[in-house]
Formats: sequence, C-alpha cells, structure tokens
Amino acid sequence: MIERERQRKAIERRLRDNPVVAVLGARQVGKTTIARDICERRKGPVTHFDLENPADLGRLTDPMLVLKRLRGLVVLDEVQRLPEVFPVLRVLADRPRKPARFLILGSASPDLLQQTSESLAGRISYYSLPGLDLDEVASRDRDKLWVRGGFPRSFLARSAASSDAWRRDFISTFLERDVPQFGLKIPATTLRRFWTMLAHYHGQTWNASVFARSMDVSYKQTQGYLDILSSLLVVRQLQPWFANTKKRQVKSPKVYLRDSGLLHSLLGIPNLAALESHPKLGASWEGFMLQQVCDLMAVDERDAYFWGTHSGAELDLLIHRGSNMLGLEFKRTVAPKITRSMHVALEDLALDELIVVHAGSDSFPMAERIRAVAAARLELDLQRAR
Repeated sequence: MIERERQRKAIERRLRDNPVVAVLGARQVGKTTIARDICERRKGPVTHFDLENPADLGRLTDPMLVLKRLRGLVVLDEVQRLPEVFPVLRVLADRPRKPARFLILGSASPDLLQQTSESLAGRISYYSLPGLDLDEVASRDRDKLWVRGGFPRSFLARSAASSDAWRRDFISTFLERDVPQFGLKIPATTLRRFWTMLAHYHGQTWNASVFARSMDVSYKQTQGYLDILSSLLVVRQLQPWFANTKKRQVKSPKVYLRDSGLLHSLLGIPNLAALESHPKLGASWEGFMLQQVCDLMAVDERDAYFWGTHSGAELDLLIHRGSNMLGLEFKRTVAPKITRSMHVALEDLALDELIVVHAGSDSFPMAERIRAVAAARLELDLQRAR
C-alpha cells in the first residue's frame, strides 16, 4: 500500500472543521483505502457502511433510526446508492455539540452533487481525491506513473501488460456498469466512441461541432457527453481566461483526460516505448504535468484556466488565487527557451511569475519573472510558488 499522507491530512483537517466531508473521485482511485487509513488512526468510535454491500445497505433501511445513535466518525462508502440519506445528514449535522462526524465517499455524479448541495449547503466540505502524485511514488517510478496513470491498481500492476489490461477492464466496467448506475442512459458503445475520440483530441480546444459531425448527433448531445465524463472526474475541461486586452481571445475550454493511463489505453499505447514514438507524446506529457501541478498545489478547479489568442499567443495553465497570477508552460525538452508567447503572456496577464516545466534535470532562472523547473524537481520547486 502506498502511503498518501498529504491527502489523508487534508481530509482530516476538513473533518475537524465540518460535520460532513465528501471525498469525491473516480472509481478505484483509492477513496475506500484512504478512508480506512483515517479510521485506523482515529481515536474514539468509528462506524463504516459499505453501501455496495447488501447487508450494510439493509441496515440503513431507516437511516435516521440507525445514524442518530452513532457517535464519533461515521463513514458512508458509495453514498450515491442511498440518496435518501442526505436530508437525514442535514438534521444530524445541525445537532448541538456534533456527537458524530460523517465522511461520505462517492463519485462526483451530477445527481450526487445536486443532492448534497441542496440538502447540506453550509454543512459539507468537498475534497476531490486525485490519482497518485509524483510525491507519492519513488523518483525511479516517475515515467511508470506517467505511462500507467494514477489509479493505484494500474500503477502497482506486476507488468506493463497487466496494467494495460486492468485499465481496459476499468474502461469497460465504467461504461457498462458505473455510468448506468448514475441514471445516465447512454449506450456504452456510444460513450466509448466519444471517449476514444476525446483521447485523440487531448490537450486541444473543444469544438462540439467537429464531434457532432463525426458522430452524427447534435451539438447539444456531444456537449452533454463531455459534461457527463467531466462530472464523473475522468475528463477535465480547462476553462479559458479572458484578459482585458484588444486581442481576440479563445473562448472555448481545453479538454484533457485526467488520468494519463486511461488516455494511453484509449489510444492503444501499451508501454513507454510505444508512447515515445506516438504523435500524442507531447500532449500526453503536457496533460500529465498539468494534472500533477494542480494536485501538488491543491489548485481549486475554479482557480485553474488556460489563456490563448487567435494570433497564437497562449499559456498552458493560469492559476489565479486572489490577486496572485501564476502562469505555467509545459515543454517536453531538456533545453527550454523563452518564446515571444511567454513575453506576451507576462505583459497582457500581468503575471507574478511564469514557470516553464521541462523534462531536463535542472531548475534555473531564465529571465526576470520566468523560471525553469525540472519535472524531476517539481514537487520541491513548486513550494516556492504555493
């Protein structure tokens, strides 16, 4: 088992401050494992319900009757299977002295987010659990993490072939079993085709019309498919930033598959050797490093953007926190160079700093407010920008 101390501590901090904490993440990303780790370290009573277990689900036929008696920490795993529990949690969260704290685990389906926001507004804290990060694996395994992705079972598989087989099975199960469980009535073959097309579009600006023509469906349907995969935390829509300039700016989001391993399986890339000769090599590395930066810096989705103009100037990632503006570029090269686009971004966006993440081994200043950061030192050097 890989120790995920940073993630565990972040969830425990939320539990101290909130009566209900929701840990959201894609299937098999490690929500149950990290919850068990929290329970084992907890002082005081702990009660765990796995709502995929018919026995536990049966115990909660009357949720109020059972939950109101409990003290300490109460874990509800796969909570989306029991939507009637949310009004009960609202009542229990409002009790004086807070005799129990509730840790609920689930995938971020549209229904789950709506139910929790309606029933538990002001009482719940959300924590999005990503896959494994660079600071959670050994330095020798960085390329393995990139190729296999951050799902623990994929990363820890005995061989590249076993990892790829696990990811292919995950994709099939996700489409054929998990998506219908969320009440989404879309044929698995249709969504698989869309997801595969999206993998080929990874790192590009979203164009619903292109997908609509290719799939012979409406513009709204393709946008709906994208929103579904985004809400289930397997796709990221990186929204555009609009600066107050006279330049014509890109207004559509960029799309990325969140997990590099799933991207590679959908593209038919089984190992590092195949990836290094694939035309999506650069886009894959960009998406992987972008995800790592967002995870390592705990960037809220609402604070992450990209920026681009129709004249060609662009910025891969813009992190906007309060009055601070941090720009990042991702270059799979050992010798990054300053480009005109970087100077335009610095000036037009009034960046505090621009970081160029590259594939070399050394970090160094490139110019005033421009710094090169080696991917091998990413988690260490990003501490300066936090």
